[in-house]
Amino acid sequence: MAAPILRHLTTPFPYFIKLNQTPKVHSFFTLSTHPNSRKFSRGTSISVSAMASATKKVLVPIANGTEPIEAIVPIDILRRAGAEVIVASVENQLQIEVMYGIKIVADALISDCVDTEFDLISLPGGVPGAANLGNCKILESIVKKQAENGKLYAAICAAPAVALGSWGLLKGLKATCYPSYMEELSSHAIAVESRVQKDAKVVTSRGPATSIEYAVALVEELYGKEKANEVSGPLVMRQNHSEEFAFAELNSVNWTLTSKPRILVPIANGSEEMEATIIIDVLRRANAQVVVASLEDKLEIVASRKVKLVADVLLDEAAKLSYDLIVLPGGLGGAETFAKSEKLVEMLKKQRESSKPYGAMCASPALVLEPHGLLKGKKATAFPALCNKLTDPSEAENRVVVDGNLVTSRGPGTTMEFALAIADKFFGHKETLELANVMIF
Repeated sequence: MAAPILRHLTTPFPYFIKLNQTPKVHSFFTLSTHPNSRKFSRGTSISVSAMASATKKVLVPIANGTEPIEAIVPIDILRRAGAEVIVASVENQLQIEVMYGIKIVADALISDCVDTEFDLISLPGGVPGAANLGNCKILESIVKKQAENGKLYAAICAAPAVALGSWGLLKGLKATCYPSYMEELSSHAIAVESRVQKDAKVVTSRGPATSIEYAVALVEELYGKEKANEVSGPLVMRQNHSEEFAFAELNSVNWTLTSKPRILVPIANGSEEMEATIIIDVLRRANAQVVVASLEDKLEIVASRKVKLVADVLLDEAAKLSYDLIVLPGGLGGAETFAKSEKLVEMLKKQRESSKPYGAMCASPALVLEPHGLLKGKKATAFPALCNKLTDPSEAENRVVVDGNLVTSRGPGTTMEFALAIADKFFGHKETLELANVMIF
């Protein structure tokens, strides 16, 4: 078998800069000489772990045209940390169509959130989503109150300039945003180019591909470094953003088509929302025709961290078409549903028999492809804790593995690379580099 070929995409940006950091309660507790408690003058003992993990309330507003990765990644990661995250629509209805045709169902309307106190408010970007947030007077009032109370607020992509900046909430502070909005930001703040920027009680970031770093930084601000490390570990994040992106390729075959590729992305209750959203977003940006199919009896599914996504069609309807690629996101509950679906398994087997591309990531290679014989004779990877279920884990340490017509990957933090590897195979390396740069990879 041929040795893997490594394909590379470069990432020139620095990581996470913090300025004017003031002492926090979690820093105080770390001074304790006892591993589990802090003694006070009256002999009261308070558990460090209980205090550090106290429930925090977070608001994530969304609008028509919001960038879905920048909304869903922080929601998912903050919920993993134990935060109570309220997804609030600034429109007149709960179901929102964000960028790239992705549909999200909010938990509440923004008007329902006026009297709620939040520990953090995080604004996603997107066009025209950031402007729609910036034009929402109710949201503006809520965030200004947050600032007046000395509590955390944050924004990513266009939102630092278009929303926070225009509201006068970045004066004298260092902040970052999407590159094409830096000039606008510079009239409201001290504009810098770090991937994630912290100054006083404000956290800002640059774009879709910095969303995971941004979200982990928010966890650290709310709960401390230990919790941030605990949450980030299972994400399989990239550790060094100055390193080149690479995917391993064996037995290379041509995926290039003369027409726009049609790609099926199944979703189910318990699917990992970050993985599904990033795959759909990136591939639609690349100009693929992506069909999102629900395996439930309705279009709306509740993903693993309780984000409500709305599919384009039910699987029965999707099965009437043929696909150039079928690709499965992970998430334990979703993968289990995929594995039990006779129709989906049949579609995957026909895909393999026809020598057409298929793929899976996170739990799905081990729980769906492997037990149905769809990894026979193939090198693959999966979520690290499930790689022992792979018949041949010899390439499993790679973040993305392409073996002929099969593509697999590891977890939420490898999803962007997974989607870019698919784009590379269908659209070419030059085009994929351009797409990666647009997303601030």
